[in-house]
Amino acid sequence: MTSNSFLRAARRTLTSGAAALLIGAFTVPSLVTPTAAADGPASVADLAQGLLGAVVNISTSQRVKGTEGPGAVPMPQLPEGSPFQDFFDDFFKNRPGEQGDRSQKVQSLGSGFVVDAEQGIVVTNNHVIADADDIEVNFSDGVTLKATLVGTDTKTDVAVLKVDPKGHKLTAVKFGDSSKMRVGDWVMAIGNPFGLGGTVTVGIVSARNRDINSGPYDDFIQTDAAINRGNSGGPLFNSSGEVIGINTAIISPSGGSIGIGFSIPSQLALGVVDQLRQFGETRRGWLGVRIQPVTDDIAESLGMATAKGALVAGVIKGGPVDNGTILAGDVIIKFDGRDVNEMRDLPRVVAESSVGKAVDVVIVRKGVEQTVKVTLGRLEDGEKLASGEDGSTDQDNGDKAPAVSTASVLGMTVGELNDETRTKFGIAAEVSGVVITEVTKDSAAAERGIQAGEVITEIAQESVATPKDVMDRIAALKEQGRKNALLMLASKTGELRFVTIRMD
Repeated sequence: MTSNSFLRAARRTLTSGAAALLIGAFTVPSLVTPTAAADGPASVADLAQGLLGAVVNISTSQRVKGTEGPGAVPMPQLPEGSPFQDFFDDFFKNRPGEQGDRSQKVQSLGSGFVVDAEQGIVVTNNHVIADADDIEVNFSDGVTLKATLVGTDTKTDVAVLKVDPKGHKLTAVKFGDSSKMRVGDWVMAIGNPFGLGGTVTVGIVSARNRDINSGPYDDFIQTDAAINRGNSGGPLFNSSGEVIGINTAIISPSGGSIGIGFSIPSQLALGVVDQLRQFGETRRGWLGVRIQPVTDDIAESLGMATAKGALVAGVIKGGPVDNGTILAGDVIIKFDGRDVNEMRDLPRVVAESSVGKAVDVVIVRKGVEQTVKVTLGRLEDGEKLASGEDGSTDQDNGDKAPAVSTASVLGMTVGELNDETRTKFGIAAEVSGVVITEVTKDSAAAERGIQAGEVITEIAQESVATPKDVMDRIAALKEQGRKNALLMLASKTGELRFVTIRMD
């Protein structure tokens, strides 16, 4: 075909509605260097051929009990002693094949991959096998093996299965280092979308460190490699054939791929898989603090040059730092040598640390940076402890202050916390401070979500016990030229949080 006839064909393609294809064929190469273009995967056939045997289809079934099946007519509710009771019992309950409780078998499909051929270890998503009565692993050559559940982790959505390695010759794949992946690197997904096993798709790393609010350790790899229903639990490979992610979620209004998929990075998944294999459960490090983000206003109130780190809003009673090592109001900016730039960084780096490990934690306390040594507890034990305590830090209630009048400040009316106000707002006995009795509509306090019944325990990291203390602290901050007041508030049950309020 001559160049002119080729261009005429291209114009016909454009007018037929394939503009995106034409742009991809002609515009993109002109924007990249010849070297970069040559590095692209001309074919992934050899890579895929060596990996397909290690990727499996996960089939689960669950028997759901109930009195109504699909399309069943519900039994009418009859008055007690109705003469029609026997008739309806015969019609609705005693039909052939439906003696006793009726149930139906629900099946689901997903993906997984073999990581240990000798032991028969298969990795998938927790949500693929959750609540399953039976789990089967289907291999690319048609062989099916029963699987047993080794362990699951709901926080990262990872599950480990085991099949009999003698029942089939297994092929395993290795985990790679997801931290080395860059935006734009080529990746390949293999899985079982819509029950179509052995499906291979190729794309790039679109973004890293994505937080999609699915769990406490969100740090997903985003990819445009096509991921659909049934791909869950399948591997995301780098160009060396190493697993750098476990495909787990998509964004899709229609239920199909629109080029936005998410994978659990291998850096996070590998430790979870190892713990599940060894213990059948996770054993994560635990610091024993409640945290919240450091906003620009909070950073300014704490005298920090930039908003970074995790603000400690409370300390768990009986936890690793309940000895005063870390206090409410501290800002954690580094943990065990790793920077904590955002609040969400801290739970992940702590959880990846070993239980019982002694680590250095860098904090900012009242504007001064210092390092403290902390020995980590176990998160799973800490969750039980946290659920059984009231969430407040130990505070010295001291003697009750004499009765004083209420005061109005920053859109709030505050008063003495005594027996009367405790009863009125249902405030726990161990909570101390100054109670907020009213919040003015459209005020600075209302904008911050402050509500009547909350208790001011500290202002600018100094405790307050009376309405006069509140007024004095606000006045002092204004004299210092501060624009915001940092309040530590306690809920009715004692859970703490920090709020900044404008003072202009």
